[in-house]
Amino acid sequence: MNNAKIFFVLIALAAFAGPSLAQEQQPMSFFVTSVGSGDGANLGGLAGADAHCAALADSVGRGDASWRAYLSQAPGGGMPLVNARDRIGNGPWYNANGTYVAWDIDGLHEDRNNMRKPTSVDENGEVVNGAGDQPNRHDILTGSDSSGRLVPGNAAVTTCSNWTSNSDGRAMVGHHDRLGGPNASWNSVHSTRGCSQDDLIGTGGDGLFYCFVAD
Repeated sequence: MNNAKIFFVLIALAAFAGPSLAQEQQPMSFFVTSVGSGDGANLGGLAGADAHCAALADSVGRGDASWRAYLSQAPGGGMPLVNARDRIGNGPWYNANGTYVAWDIDGLHEDRNNMRKPTSVDENGEVVNGAGDQPNRHDILTGSDSSGRLVPGNAAVTTCSNWTSNSDGRAMVGHHDRLGGPNASWNSVHSTRGCSQDDLIGTGGDGLFYCFVAD
């Protein structure tokens, strides 16, 4: 067989095998919760928030991973200090549509991430309402500063009593759409006006939070 025939045979084989040679989509390892607890910032603590992440992931066939809520916890009352960044492994992380959001933990907390409204989607791969949408749901609970560590202060004013309160206190939130100010961060922008569901909605959120695979 001459070179020309070999060339065309290879082209034909490549065309036939093309779909099988395509890179497989990375499994989902990050999402914004499509719904919150429904009880304001009372998520049942970190354990309850993790369970919520796992249940939503399981609903879309991704319950076989170790899911962790991106939430910090204040020390006190027998609770240790927990930084959100220390709960979620080292990455990389991909959304439900197979798009990367960050390659590693440092990139996630620097301006090397891909955390934006089109990519910070829920477990179904759907875009979450942001600034300018009705209703606005861009306030995402974190209790964290921009580096992913607990915001200074007591548990009531930074984490709604470590995610167990729907009444007194406040919590730090980020904006998944990176809108709402010149330095709007995905994980640390402002505090809520309270911990109830109505307070979270009134601030511009819905009690949503981030979930990451910690494997």
